[in-house]
Amino acid sequence: MEVRIVDASGAHLRDVTEMGREQHEGFWWVDVIEWSPGVEACLRELGCHEYVLRTLQQRNHVPTVHSYADHVLVTTQSPLLGDGGHMHLLELDLVAGTDYLVTAHGPLNPVVPVEESLVETRAVLQRIEADRYHPETPFELAYAIASAVARRQRAMISAISQQIPGLETQVMESQLTEPEELLERMFVIRHELITTRTMAAQCHDVWARMERLPLPDEEAHDRAADVADQFDRVRSIADGEAGFLFGVIELYQTKVNTKMTVAMERLAVIAAVTLPITAIASIEGMNMIVAVRENHVELFVVLLIMGVMSFWLLRWARRQGWW
Repeated sequence: MEVRIVDASGAHLRDVTEMGREQHEGFWWVDVIEWSPGVEACLRELGCHEYVLRTLQQRNHVPTVHSYADHVLVTTQSPLLGDGGHMHLLELDLVAGTDYLVTAHGPLNPVVPVEESLVETRAVLQRIEADRYHPETPFELAYAIASAVARRQRAMISAISQQIPGLETQVMESQLTEPEELLERMFVIRHELITTRTMAAQCHDVWARMERLPLPDEEAHDRAADVADQFDRVRSIADGEAGFLFGVIELYQTKVNTKMTVAMERLAVIAAVTLPITAIASIEGMNMIVAVRENHVELFVVLLIMGVMSFWLLRWARRQGWW
């Protein structure tokens, strides 16, 4: 846990024991990296609701927002691409009060480095320390962090969309001799895109809900509306890329169906040509085998009939456009 005072001169590290007794300007910023009994005691001292404490301790797969008399809880999610197309959900909980902001990084998958969950808060902190950003209220700081989450989602959509044109080219040029690899790649990209799109849509909904909740000032409502708009734009971009990807998948399905149709037509030609010949051969073959002597004339007539039937059936199939 990192405790800071954010004022006009920047963000200054403080000991957690100073929170209850120090007179200061600005507001507190408590960044919870890992939950502990000390963190819980600190948040209780700030006046966080019991539900907020429970929410910060557990992993929340769906973003949420809850408002209380003097603080509000909102959950956001950032995407992180893992191995094999697995998409990790990096939870970031924001608790904004009148004179404090708590940023809690939700429980992580053990394979995810802790640094990945700190990207948004560290980026905003660097802007403050570089004297390029001076938040005056906890809600203003929460706005900056949530905007960083939206930018991270947008960057993920951009990275995914760069793969789609190459995938389209591969589908168009593929002869579908080894479709498993191509099919797996298509659905991995689809999974990544839909997962990120879902995160953006859910974050938009909670921030749009936050816009209608009682907040300390009108600027907080305006900032909530702006963040909701940012997530909505990410969702809109993802929808556009999803439409492009689904078009590529439909092209793949059309090629597969066409190839199967051509194969079935050729099998039908083979069956149409060989079936009557097989019937004649089976009947005449038995009669010729049991005959006392071979009848060359009869054999010639039977072979001629087979040849004529084969030629006629092939000609008919050609007129039907089967081959």
